[in-house]
Amino acid sequence: MHIKQGQLPILIVNLIALIGFSVLFIYQQNYEFIYYVGVIIFFLVVVLMTNRRVNFPNTLLWGLTLWSLMHMTGGGIKINGEVVYRLILIPLIGEPYNILKYDQLVHMIGFGLATYLMFILLEPLLKPDKKRSASVWIIVIMAGLGVGALNEMVEFIATVVSPETGVGGYMNTLLDLVADFIGGIVAMLFIWRKKLKPVS
Repeated sequence: MHIKQGQLPILIVNLIALIGFSVLFIYQQNYEFIYYVGVIIFFLVVVLMTNRRVNFPNTLLWGLTLWSLMHMTGGGIKINGEVVYRLILIPLIGEPYNILKYDQLVHMIGFGLATYLMFILLEPLLKPDKKRSASVWIIVIMAGLGVGALNEMVEFIATVVSPETGVGGYMNTLLDLVADFIGGIVAMLFIWRKKLKPVS
């Protein structure tokens, strides 16, 4: 396990959040989100084990930390008797779509970050002249969407393990994937501005 400069505060925040939310979820008997804590711990360990070989930007790691905090807050904190995940942030479109929900915002942020991560993993394999090509953009966004699809599989397993879960049905899954796609496009625009835009 290797901790690079500036990463210790990120690790400490993650550990405090995971311990705090684990206690909360156990107290609530919220088995769905106890399961998600396990998933987050798994990916935290993966990052720590690959940290020496992969150049994870600290901005990305802070972003992933924010994502996990938003996710656990969404499932563990209630406002007016409703978990935060069900809150309508901005009523852009009503039933049956209910846009824009907290859930959809978390997906946009989370899978935008996943798209950024896919680019970080792919970047060392690319020739400099290929990084700006449309095909790379498509591949990276599709890779981010692949992570989103994996997340939907994890949510499906959660519904099998804990049938009373509030994950939602087919409509929720498709809206999640649309939010993932929007997040992926925004991430690629960020990457283009930060890393790929030609110097004038």
